[in-house]
Amino acid sequence: MIFTELPLSGALVVDLECHHDQRGFFARTWDAEVAAERGLVRQFIQASISWNPRAGTLRGMHWQAAPHQEVKLVRVTAGAIHDVIIDLRPDSPSFRRHVGVRLDAANRRALYIPEGFAHGFLTLVDDTEVSYQMSAPYTPEAARGLRFDDPQFGVEWPAAVQIIAPRDAAYPDFTG
Repeated sequence: MIFTELPLSGALVVDLECHHDQRGFFARTWDAEVAAERGLVRQFIQASISWNPRAGTLRGMHWQAAPHQEVKLVRVTAGAIHDVIIDLRPDSPSFRRHVGVRLDAANRRALYIPEGFAHGFLTLVDDTEVSYQMSAPYTPEAARGLRFDDPQFGVEWPAAVQIIAPRDAAYPDFTG
């Protein structure tokens, strides 16, 4: 695994180190010992997928409040997304800053998202499937969100939003 730090404190892109032969390739997608050496979460206890039939589908911006905060490892298994994270940790040097990363089935990248970040994505092509691994279980009463177009963050999405859940569209501006 190749870890590349992003401009937001603790956020990383995780690229695969592929070992190729006549069959194709083999690559480790997560290693608890390597993660521990880097100070990252060692294990994920919940895994989920979302399938999105249409390009322009936006999911987010979501996070879980303390004490149910979660680390996420997000990878695209089919299609492509523009994945956005926003640092909502008041004591962080990158508080209120965001970054967007293209994840797609061809680049096989993963995005490591620390606790205290809002997360969302826009599908760039039809039939996109996203795999999530989380360090904490989903806790409905801890679920939080902010609007994808909250002006204080200035996220520039690469395409128009065509499909969004009413809940995601109705989130208020962030006040933290």
